Parts: sequence; structure tokens; C-alpha cells
Amino acid sequence: MSRATPWILTVGGGLGLLASFELIVDKLALLADPDAVLSCDINPVVSCGSVILTEQGSAFGFANPILGLVGFAVVITLGVLAIAKVELPRWVWIGLNIGALFGVAFMIWLMLQSLYVIGALCPWCMLIWAVTILIFWNVTVDNLVSGRINLGSGVAEFAGALRWFLVAGTYLIIAALIFVRWMDFWLGRG
Repeated sequence: MSRATPWILTVGGGLGLLASFELIVDKLALLADPDAVLSCDINPVVSCGSVILTEQGSAFGFANPILGLVGFAVVITLGVLAIAKVELPRWVWIGLNIGALFGVAFMIWLMLQSLYVIGALCPWCMLIWAVTILIFWNVTVDNLVSGRINLGSGVAEFAGALRWFLVAGTYLIIAALIFVRWMDFWLGRG
């Protein structure tokens, strides 16, 4: 396991938990007062309020951040155990990888909904995107390198060498999609 992974799980999980909590607080504020102006409502593009009360904000019939409260609490717990050098069984790491895969797939769907259907970005959601990507790639690469997921030594070496490229590449793709989607706004033409 990379020395960074336990800290990525703990700190990333903490940031994800904070963002999930803030989204719940903001949703409750909007439910109590639909005209409430949230601290994350910065401009027409960057606006939590435009995202929180959409159908996509409750994809499974309840507020999406509830998944974050539960999921990131698990991630923090596993991160703290890894920092303490507790030897966790293979199935725990595979389970974390499956959960992270679900998280990143759901995050991609939500990101595409934000960009192309809702037409607004939520800063708290974007923080969740960032930590979900970081957690997913680090857990996946660690599972490959350690042999917990065996796709061959060549794949493991390749993934290990590209760990940070995978994270940075994913961030760059998202940044490019955001820039292109609102290019006129960012360049002051719209």
C-alpha cells in the first residue's frame, strides 16, 4: 500500500463527509425557505441552490448526501485503521474498491447531469467529486499493486507507475469539460 493512501482515505473521507454535511444543511435551509440564499451560490454557474433541489439531487428517493455521510464515514474509518497499521482482510479492500467504483460512477453521472442537464455547478459537490476520484484511483492502484486484484504483474506495475497521472488526468478532463461547457461565461462573453 502506498504510504499516502491511509491519509488520502482519512483526509479525503473527512472532506467528503464535511461536504455531504454542508449539502444536507443547505438542503434543509432551502426546504425551510425556498428563497434562501446559500453561501455557495456564487454566480449563475456556481450555485448549490440550483442543484440541490433537482430530481438528480435525490436520485434514489432521498438526498444524495446521505450516501456521502455513510460512505465517507466508512472511508475515514478504514483510513484511520490503515494509519494505525491494522491488517485488514482482502475482502475489506475489495469492498472498499467496489464502493469507490460505485461512488465514482455515480459521481460521473451527477457531474454530467450538472453540466448538461441542470446547467450549474455546486462547489460542495465538486469537492466530493475531487475526493471520490482521489480515493477511487488510490484504492484501485493499491489493490492492483498488492495483488488483492490480480490482473497480472504488468498491469499492476503500469498502474503503480501511473497512479498520479490517473488522478491528474481525470481532474484535467473534468476541468476541460467545465471550461468548454461555460466557455463564454468564463471568458466574459456571456
